[in-house]
Amino acid sequence: MSSWEEWFRRMRERMFMPFSEIDKMFIEMEREMEKMMKELERGIPRSLIRERVTPDGARVREYGPFIWGYTMTIGPDGKPVIREFGNIRPELMGAPPRPSLNVQEYREPLVDVVETDDEIKVVAELPGVEKDQIQLYATERGLTISVDTPERKYYKELELPADVDPSTAKSKYRNGILEVVLKKAPKKPKGVRLKVE
Repeated sequence: MSSWEEWFRRMRERMFMPFSEIDKMFIEMEREMEKMMKELERGIPRSLIRERVTPDGARVREYGPFIWGYTMTIGPDGKPVIREFGNIRPELMGAPPRPSLNVQEYREPLVDVVETDDEIKVVAELPGVEKDQIQLYATERGLTISVDTPERKYYKELELPADVDPSTAKSKYRNGILEVVLKKAPKKPKGVRLKVE
């Protein structure tokens, strides 16, 4: 081997030495990510984990959908009203505190509640379902929205800002948007008038 070739070999080793350290770092990162995914997978409902075979024969594992968000509006009292939606609840837990995800099979739809003088309107986003798959249950102070199909699962319990008459409820569903209108219950007197004898 000529001195030129020897010099070139040594230079190549020196040049690629940092890359071998970087390779080690990437291998270690991949192991950590794999460990984290296995830990995360234990808390995921089975219906949110799927496996498929690609055209080249490789097996691919898919997770989700995972959705989390919030809306913020100003209530009639002037205070902010914050509502979460989705199927994930970020939580702080463990010792020392470290973030974790509470993943649920049912997804909370994005919901908005609008109150007027005589009615309450609830608008919910329920994409990907048919109207006959939606189940609604109303009480004097609450509304429950539920969808349970193999493809989509939604669930939301709402506490309404005022008493309503559930028998007056009217609902319609178009293009993934559910709208429920409930008339407010007539105000009841706060007590009974007593006769003085």
